[in-house]
Amino acid sequence: MTVTPSVLFVCVKNGGKSQMAAGLMRKAAGPAVEVHSAGTDPKPGGTVDPMSAQTLLEVGVDLTGETPKPIDPALLARVDLVVTLGREAVVDVPAGVELENWDTDEPSERGIDGIERMRLVRDDIAARVDDLTRRLADPDATA
Repeated sequence: MTVTPSVLFVCVKNGGKSQMAAGLMRKAAGPAVEVHSAGTDPKPGGTVDPMSAQTLLEVGVDLTGETPKPIDPALLARVDLVVTLGREAVVDVPAGVELENWDTDEPSERGIDGIERMRLVRDDIAARVDDLTRRLADPDATA
């Protein structure tokens, strides 16, 4: 019997990067990985960032129907891995849950904004998701 690994992607508002990571992971891993996303803010925004959603549509990932949500303590207790996106999202994980932080590219620090910025963020997260997908598929492989 194979146990499906589970991942919770977390950013502060759950409107951008964590939603992007979850959508990209669902596409990359399919049913091989149980994927969730949430925000550390107990009252996240009401909608997914439109530019985040647009850049994902460009690569075949549809976030329609996704809404920002806070971390569910029951979910946090049962996932295998929590991935925080950026240093602002801080999560105290329960014993037995792995924690990994991705300091994602921030093109705005280089004067790149708008849709171009979001595409660079998407591509950075996609590369990290592909790496994580490989690691989850072969947990004995070395990083």
